[in-house]
Amino acid sequence: MQLATGFWAFKTLATADELGLFGVLDRLGGGTVEECAEELEIGVRPAGMLLTGCAALDLLERRKDGRFVNSALTDAYLVPGRPYQFSGWLRMLDQRLYPGWGRLGEAVRTNRPTTWDPDKQPHLFDTEDPGLLAVFWEAMHALSSWTAQRLGEVVDLTAGARLLDVGGGSGAYAIELCRRHPGLKATVYDLPKVCPVAERNVAEAGLDDRIGIHPGDFLAEPELPGGHDIIVLSMILHDWDEATDRMLLDKCCAALPPGGTLVISELMVDDDLTGPAPAALMSLNMLVETEGGRNYTAAEYGSWLADAGFSEVRKVPFEAPGANAAIVARK
Repeated sequence: MQLATGFWAFKTLATADELGLFGVLDRLGGGTVEECAEELEIGVRPAGMLLTGCAALDLLERRKDGRFVNSALTDAYLVPGRPYQFSGWLRMLDQRLYPGWGRLGEAVRTNRPTTWDPDKQPHLFDTEDPGLLAVFWEAMHALSSWTAQRLGEVVDLTAGARLLDVGGGSGAYAIELCRRHPGLKATVYDLPKVCPVAERNVAEAGLDDRIGIHPGDFLAEPELPGGHDIIVLSMILHDWDEATDRMLLDKCCAALPPGGTLVISELMVDDDLTGPAPAALMSLNMLVETEGGRNYTAAEYGSWLADAGFSEVRKVPFEAPGANAAIVARK
């Protein structure tokens, strides 16, 4: 029953966020069913059901006076304006991935994505609403920031001086790792249309003197930007097939000096292909979203890295929203 009705909990969360319930409760300092119904411009009956559903999911708490308030978790991650607000990711899941996952059977039968049409679009976000894309990047920044913090706790980068974040997107990894290591400088390398997002986040973090932005295409360009002794690939390799990933790892090896470090941060499938669930389900998400990507095993990465010329390959497990392990390899 939990598996069969899992979407009930998600849609309760997504709907409450879409309506702005958590922001209303924060502004009012809590509210009754009637007050929330008025603020959200909905009926008292559905308001009561929604509040009860959110309380049952530990998103809200109900005080003795009958007023509902945000839980500590909701206050930290679902109220607009919080540093690590999660709402953008919820809207992306609800508006883009939920319909795509509704056609998962089609994706399995055809081996084609269901959130976009490769015959009509050059890439998966080609026709996406710009407003939703902006929200998506904000959400990915929060998701990646949490993951980068955990990565920084388990992987020692003190031996490096300059870090290249390949496909660095919003700049979250560069920001969090530079915060943790005051002597580190970094470069965010991503497509030109993504770079303004990273520039804004880096400036807001007050790190534009230590983090540079390098527009480019890591698939199309023959080599990666040089002058770095650490390269990070965070949630990048699961987007592509094995041949593309091997090509990218070859470029990473060529760009690093002797003794340089490559860090792969991903949700990795167990070598025996039995889980864990977050990595296995993210892999199915790659079926829905990409033409050839999937989540790989640490053994697969180890084999590809050895073929690319890396040594001292080791797996470092950790728990975070965007990754469950890092592969650290030395050139």
